[in-house]
Amino acid sequence: MAVAIVLVLLVVGLYALTRFRLNQEYQRAAIFRVGRSAGVKGPGLFWLVPFVDRAVQVDIRVIALAFPAQEMVTSDGLTLKLNFVAWYKIVDAQRAIVEVKDWQFSVQQAAETAMRDVVGQKTLEAILRGRSDINTAVRDVLATVTSTWGVEVERIEIKDIDIPENMQRAMARVAEAAREKAARVIKAEGEFEAAEKLREAADLIAGSPGALELRRLQTIAEVGVEKNSVIVMALPMEAMGSTGALTAAAIQRVGNS
Repeated sequence: MAVAIVLVLLVVGLYALTRFRLNQEYQRAAIFRVGRSAGVKGPGLFWLVPFVDRAVQVDIRVIALAFPAQEMVTSDGLTLKLNFVAWYKIVDAQRAIVEVKDWQFSVQQAAETAMRDVVGQKTLEAILRGRSDINTAVRDVLATVTSTWGVEVERIEIKDIDIPENMQRAMARVAEAAREKAARVIKAEGEFEAAEKLREAADLIAGSPGALELRRLQTIAEVGVEKNSVIVMALPMEAMGSTGALTAAAIQRVGNS
């Protein structure tokens, strides 16, 4: 009888030793005692009550999940393909096991849905110009859902946006037209400034006959630099009047003589 008791105690002791568990620093164990939630164990060594406790181990490290390219429709009715990456981790092991059946699959589905919702509220131009805004919006929407599951979404990043070829050609034409418009505006502004300066210079020269004559002589000197140049000089009206008077006087003297 005593031998049997010793054997039973030995077996129970050995079984109790097998109920020790070890969690690494990045692991946690959700404990269920007689089917009820009994907290979280780990990291390190912990013991489960025989026939009573059950442990479900989870990894609390950050998980990177890449989503393949999927077709999405923008608010202006255009279709594009978009792929992105989500980084998330468990912050409450108990809730991740109790609140949702398959937390990783649920996060994946919630992320895809959130991206479709955000993209569907943006135009194509807003999507191309504001990736960071879309990333933040998707993360906020997703965090609202996953927080009830004990999961924290750290970051969402759009990797590539694939636009249909016909849309790419249309966008290229729009960009070319915008550049041409900008060039014409700059040219027109330059011509306007040049005309303003010429008008100011004309007003200044017109107010000073001496300045007008100096400008005429300067122009003649500049033209005369070129070889084989024929220069036709236009005399001022005052000079022409004086020349005419001298010519008439000379004719009169010749007639008198």
